Amino acid sequence: MSADLHIMPPRAPLPMPKQDFGRDFRDTKAPDADAPRDVALWRVLAFSPAMAATLALVWLMEDWFAEEGVTLVEGVLLALISFNFFWIAFTVSTVVLGVLSLSRQASRRPRGPVRPLRVALLMPVYNEVPWYVLGNARSMLEELRARGGVHDYAMFILSDTRDDAIAAQEQASIEALRNSLAPGLALHYRRRDSNTDRKVGNIADWVQHWGGDWDAMLVLDADSLMTGRAIAQLTDALARDPGAGLIQSFPQLIGAQTVFARMQQFANGVYGAAFAEGMARWCGQEGNYWGHNAIIRTAAFASCAGLPRLRSRSGRDRLIMSHDFVEAGLLRRAGWTVRFLPRIRGSYEETPPTLIDHIQRDRRWCQGNLQHLNLLRARGFRSISRFHLFHGAIGYLMSPIWFALLLMWALIGRSEEASVLNYFSPANPLFPQWPEMTEARHLLVIALIYGMLLAPKILGIAALPLTGARYADFGGAWRFAISFLTELVLSVLYAPILMVQQVIAVGRTVLGLQRGWSPQARQGGRYGLGTLAVCHALETVIGLALSVGILAGLVSPWLLPIAFSLALAVPLSALSGVSAQGARRLLQTREEVREPAITRAARSYRRELKAVLDGDARVTPAE
Repeated sequence: MSADLHIMPPRAPLPMPKQDFGRDFRDTKAPDADAPRDVALWRVLAFSPAMAATLALVWLMEDWFAEEGVTLVEGVLLALISFNFFWIAFTVSTVVLGVLSLSRQASRRPRGPVRPLRVALLMPVYNEVPWYVLGNARSMLEELRARGGVHDYAMFILSDTRDDAIAAQEQASIEALRNSLAPGLALHYRRRDSNTDRKVGNIADWVQHWGGDWDAMLVLDADSLMTGRAIAQLTDALARDPGAGLIQSFPQLIGAQTVFARMQQFANGVYGAAFAEGMARWCGQEGNYWGHNAIIRTAAFASCAGLPRLRSRSGRDRLIMSHDFVEAGLLRRAGWTVRFLPRIRGSYEETPPTLIDHIQRDRRWCQGNLQHLNLLRARGFRSISRFHLFHGAIGYLMSPIWFALLLMWALIGRSEEASVLNYFSPANPLFPQWPEMTEARHLLVIALIYGMLLAPKILGIAALPLTGARYADFGGAWRFAISFLTELVLSVLYAPILMVQQVIAVGRTVLGLQRGWSPQARQGGRYGLGTLAVCHALETVIGLALSVGILAGLVSPWLLPIAFSLALAVPLSALSGVSAQGARRLLQTREEVREPAITRAARSYRRELKAVLDGDARVTPAE
């Protein structure tokens, strides 16, 4: 077959100039939009309790230090604890706001006329499994056809695939799918000669060559799946709000087939709704963009969100990796609103199946999010947009801080007499005298931190009925309780491993060892013992060292859970990739008990397309 299949509508160029971070920019086409009257109150309610709780912790801990005052090293320890505690408290206050919002505000039916829009569904792909991606694409198109409505939709498969064999399968899949689509469904395809600027360049290429004919673009990932209702709701929201430049949905995780993926899917489905609701309240019209499952006004994006390259410390111009946060900030800077609508149901994505696959993705995200620190002084950005950029970077920088606290805690030991620091202090005047952290104080601090980490989970469970979900959707109350306890135990076990891996990711980024932006491995894999041992060598060594210190009486026994997790990093990582078929009762998800119709349709279409590609007249189960 032809290697250069090109099925695209006539070109409709749309200029997309590069933005200048050193100059203000206002899009004259952006209508003036009044901020929601209550957004200031929501922000006060989100940030003030977190700050108050942090100050209270600082006051309490400062009283534990020496009476003669806080020394420099003690001050560093106190600063690290308070800094991390603030972000934990901020998460709790956001979830509390979400519960409050869900309990006091019923979902309002949108009002006003809906202007028909032409919407392009953009699905960038890079060396993906063709029958899997196109099965999702067909299910979305068929749902939109069945639903009808005033809007006009078309699907664009924007290929950056470099592997010629996969590209041939892609193009065979496109032709097979076009032959089976119902009349009136539009499916387009093009493959770029080179994947310049990766996904950023892929989307920009479409905007610059075809964007002029489309009012909006709904950007998808290769693993995205959205119901026709969710797509229509996003489109209607954009049509009713002429000042909206971007509207982000809240993607739910689906398709989990391993222990680690099911853990994440359960957590996302149970705890995520309250957090997302609270975040939407304090964001107001200055929300964020997560790169997919969001609808964007094409003309606004073209005029305001063209990304320049950033000058690195080495003097080289580098691509902005995590482009989505920056594009949201640029749209808001230009006067367009960026909204987050977490109550729209039917927006789905998948998650990495194993711990190692998650780590590999996290290293890419770490590289992109730390790059955002260079943009905090960009001209014209709104304060909340800067906060999104900063918060994304802090999400990774907190791990080195936690790691530093772990080391300090281990060095302080069980008491002043047992502490390894006793050899240096107080006899040695060059070092400060550390506070005497008694077992009761150890317990109090650890209980407080663990309690704050657990609070969002408990609040998320309490808010479930407010979202329209029922415990029967998870297999019943007892099955739900078992799933919750399983997720809780697994999250506690995996958290220290993820902390150390994020420390490694930050180190690789700072040292320039994290190069490139390789595509995500959707299918994941089962990794051998050698790969697992190399990946988790640092965690294992730290865990064994902590265990020895605890047995020798030099390290607080309250660190035993962390030591246990780190020492067993290799078997826990192996467990993450185990098929969850036998553990379904331990991690029951809502999408499994009451499977959405669109996931059934997508699975059927994938199976059908794969059978055609395999040349088999029979339809066989998807692999």
